[in-house]
Amino acid sequence: MCGIAGWVHWEYDLTAQATTMEQMANAMTCRGPDDQGLWISRHAAFSHRRLVVVDPAGGRQPMVRIDGSQPVVLVYNGELYNTQELRDRLLALGHRFQGHSDTEVVLASYIQWGLEAVDRFNGIFAFGIWDQARQSLWLVRDRLGVKPLFWAIRGNGLVFASDLRAMLTHPDVRPRLNAEGTAEIFGLGPARTPGHGIFQDVHEVRPGQWLEYSPGRLRDRIYWSLTSKPHGDDLATTKRKLRDLLEDTISRQLVADVPVVTLLSGGLDSSIVTAMAAKTFAREGRGALHTYSVDFVDMAKHFQSNGFQTNMDAPWVDTVSRYLNTRHHRILLDTPDLVRDLIPALLARNYPGMADVDSSLLSFCRTIKRDATVALSGEAADEIFGGYPWFHMPGALAATTFPWARTLTERFAVWSPALLSFTQLGEYVADRYQEALHEVPRLPGESVDEARLREIAYLSVTRFMPTLLDRKDRMSMEVGLEVRVPYCDHRLVEYVWNIPWAMKRFRGQPKGILRAAVSDLLPPGVVWRPKSPYPSTVNPSYRAAMRGWLQRVLADPESPLHPWLNHAFIAELLHGGAEMADIPWFGQLMGTPQLFAFLIQLDAWFREFRVEIVG
Repeated sequence: MCGIAGWVHWEYDLTAQATTMEQMANAMTCRGPDDQGLWISRHAAFSHRRLVVVDPAGGRQPMVRIDGSQPVVLVYNGELYNTQELRDRLLALGHRFQGHSDTEVVLASYIQWGLEAVDRFNGIFAFGIWDQARQSLWLVRDRLGVKPLFWAIRGNGLVFASDLRAMLTHPDVRPRLNAEGTAEIFGLGPARTPGHGIFQDVHEVRPGQWLEYSPGRLRDRIYWSLTSKPHGDDLATTKRKLRDLLEDTISRQLVADVPVVTLLSGGLDSSIVTAMAAKTFAREGRGALHTYSVDFVDMAKHFQSNGFQTNMDAPWVDTVSRYLNTRHHRILLDTPDLVRDLIPALLARNYPGMADVDSSLLSFCRTIKRDATVALSGEAADEIFGGYPWFHMPGALAATTFPWARTLTERFAVWSPALLSFTQLGEYVADRYQEALHEVPRLPGESVDEARLREIAYLSVTRFMPTLLDRKDRMSMEVGLEVRVPYCDHRLVEYVWNIPWAMKRFRGQPKGILRAAVSDLLPPGVVWRPKSPYPSTVNPSYRAAMRGWLQRVLADPESPLHPWLNHAFIAELLHGGAEMADIPWFGQLMGTPQLFAFLIQLDAWFREFRVEIVG
């Protein structure tokens, strides 16, 4: 993967702006530690940081090709998994290639088919194309939003980049929060509304969207979205098609010119990816597959089963690794590791995130990077197949807000009356929830229960999943590790979206159809194991560390948090006189210690990014 940045302006002579473009690229060195590039013309400038995965010599960027007599220039972040098919088609149409990178295929596809080329792409990507003959900039993002792409109009120009840190190095982009951005952080965070760039007048290209920017015109189009239709396949056919889709997408995502590994939690989703990857490695003579898991010191000592985390991962990791004969690496983290990486995880995500879930993933990825450049993950299967508890809990199904953030009363109690008034936080969250429901592609004739489950699925795919995809992208790319997500293959997502819930819950089990489709690949205990989320520490020392750190933050009279907190409620939490509800305040694992960590990150974010709130 890579870091991309660009600037188009109709009045400035950008040939004098090389320093700005280099600074934007340098802010993303972690995303592309292997190479850098710069291309500048009078009205358009691109910069690039590269992580080499395929074709070290032939994939350098920005990549320029001449169409007619004018240059077409590409900066690209991502991977195409149908590169060879597209390349063969383009060769048949008369194109010639200088290397074998997917970057060159993306650029040739645009020259051949224009923006309609994106409909042919199977992959994860974000890219910018400058078409000099048309005097147009195109910004494009993949269907599920795996790869990030931010943009902002400033005067008679547009600035874009892969992350907010790079955006903020541009002199015209400032870290200002208006009421809406403040509500995003304090009301929805660590989630975000699709397309929202947090800072004032900063946006993100939405998943499945392209933008065109040309003199006097900015237009956009959603080129892909979920479509609801009757599912015509019987159970046997559905299982077979699912299996074929999974095998095809995982085999495609194992292609690289660098070492490839898998992340193995011992849960169903990552075990399926690992099993299919191990089969491909054996068939292709690639040796033993290396797998990696993360765990915490004294997990067995402190673990207690609950409705979100029913059992520990470690024994199941060992079971799967032995069964598949992988070379397994168990990475053990302790509270000091999580404390050390809390602020680096904030900087990587660009805004306050998921506490120890982020910092542990950052540390995990840093260790994996010592041995590999590409890893496959089981991320997104729960959103696609309906595995989360809120698909199956009556209280969540009946909720009138986002089901992963139901404790709004407790959450709003954290904030001061001034903040609640400034942001109209309750109304803002309610409006964003209704906005999401209005987008749901309905299927006429569904029962009330089926329609509600379709809503929960849509919310999960379009509002919750991006939070986890952001986490996976930011933490991995912060250390130059590319993590691929096979369950985000759009062909798989489109097919599973319309499988009836009765079939998805085959044998009355969450994700039952997925389990049935792979029942021969893994031990039965793994196939039918209850869901367990990405692990979060339960060590009391983490709570103590976060409590002490937050107390030090609040003792600082210069802390930017002071005007925005309900100090009486926070004091009760810190001294044990109050507790957040048993339902996590966000997601599955974010309880009171994680709230403390979120506040610590919020304080550091205001300081490190020099954030200012404007009326």
